[in-house]
Amino acid sequence: MGRVAGKVAIVTGGASGMGKADAILLAQEGAAVVVADLNETDGNAVAESIGEKARFMRLDVTDEDNWRSVIAATVAEFGRLDILINNAGLLTAASVVDTDLATFRKVQAVNSEGVFLGCKHAIPAMEQSGGGSIVNMSSVAAMQGVSFAAAYSASKGAVRALTKSVAMYCKEKGNRIRCNSVHPDGVRTPMVAKLAMGKEAVSAEDLASLQGNNMCNPEDVAHMVLYLAADESWFVNGAEMLIDNCATITPPIGLS
Repeated sequence: MGRVAGKVAIVTGGASGMGKADAILLAQEGAAVVVADLNETDGNAVAESIGEKARFMRLDVTDEDNWRSVIAATVAEFGRLDILINNAGLLTAASVVDTDLATFRKVQAVNSEGVFLGCKHAIPAMEQSGGGSIVNMSSVAAMQGVSFAAAYSASKGAVRALTKSVAMYCKEKGNRIRCNSVHPDGVRTPMVAKLAMGKEAVSAEDLASLQGNNMCNPEDVAHMVLYLAADESWFVNGAEMLIDNCATITPPIGLS
């Protein structure tokens, strides 16, 4: 307990799925947490379930002014910013041929530009706190590409590259801020279940029914996020942290 005690975190997409699991675990380990999301009903419920050290703040990650206001409100409320978890994301299923330009741009705006804006505006606030940790949620799709999710794969590849750029900038500046990316394979979240089952809404039973060697739970990802957010990972910077049960390992080439 207490691995991030005294720290203040913003978790985007914190109303459900991986973001919710991240927010809960960070709070359990001592952090004050801002649950940031467009979903006010579920976001407030997550913050209330955590208790007095959590606040819900409405955030559209594609809106730069909204980012400025949420970071300013976080510092005003808690006095500092130490951790940013860029978790908010959008997944659409379509090949490169079947993806229209408007959809492609929408996915990039949320998954890629949203991460850029978060990093851009969190860094100055973290510098005032003496350092910090940024964790960007990417995907195995950034490593291999996914034929049925062209826009999503492109956006997560951008997150992978941006993470390294941010990490190098912060190292060169010596501001004690680290930036790493996390790359899960399948995760039992409402977003994944809706896509897999073709439903507008999913139940707890639907989530539990998602099976496979490369399916994990949001809490499995949250433990990696906690490690990267905590001081114990002080020398981990610009890294790609895979949570994929060997999915990205190329099978050995046969000798025959």
